[in-house]
Amino acid sequence: MTATPKVAALRGGHVTLAAAADAFLATQRTANPNTHRAYASAIDRVVTLLGRDRPLAEVADAEVGQALAELWGASAPATWNRNRAAVASWLLWCQAKMHWAAPSVPADAERRKETADETRAVAKTIIHRLLSRRGIPLREKTLWRMLYETAARAAEILALNVEDLDLKRGAGLDAAALGGAAHTPPESNCHPQPDRRSLYGCGWSWRCMCTPCRCTYRRRCPPPTRACPRCHSRSPAGSAGS
Repeated sequence: MTATPKVAALRGGHVTLAAAADAFLATQRTANPNTHRAYASAIDRVVTLLGRDRPLAEVADAEVGQALAELWGASAPATWNRNRAAVASWLLWCQAKMHWAAPSVPADAERRKETADETRAVAKTIIHRLLSRRGIPLREKTLWRMLYETAARAAEILALNVEDLDLKRGAGLDAAALGGAAHTPPESNCHPQPDRRSLYGCGWSWRCMCTPCRCTYRRRCPPPTRACPRCHSRSPAGSAGS
């Protein structure tokens, strides 16, 4: 005589979508701030679309699939997969952990194939070789260097004026000009600054013997002031290149 298997009764028919989402986001699995932010963004948008005060047990699987398609159907595969996984994890937690009557992500809302991004950052040596070529206009060199050093968008750099350069901060860019935090070239980059030379329009540079910089610049004519762009100290008299 075989034993009758026990069936756990589902409960939580009165639990709303908002309450179920809040309970899940308060668990230890979303304790990490980044994880919590990613899960909360996806789940809250689905809950808002389906109705925050709606009972969880009344939502059908097809409705979850429709909400996912409406919110992220036209997004990139990585975005779709990330948000779908967050919603699926939430609903599975409601079913398995809390034993609530909850819907599932339907089978037709399956994961999408992602294409690996093979883009690689341009090596600094390649940038330096490009900037050392004589046949490239100074404006292009300035654009390339500023894009590389600031990580700003091309449209932001092209919209800059000379007044947006903060020379007191070592050729940094004014925060308001880029719509965010100030961008400053790293101090370890001891090379001629095309944006500084463009202010004078003569392609100048000089030899700086100050400590700790000890960098060497040589161009056609000396700058109006012989101060190192890195440490701002004066170089010895007669050190400018001809």
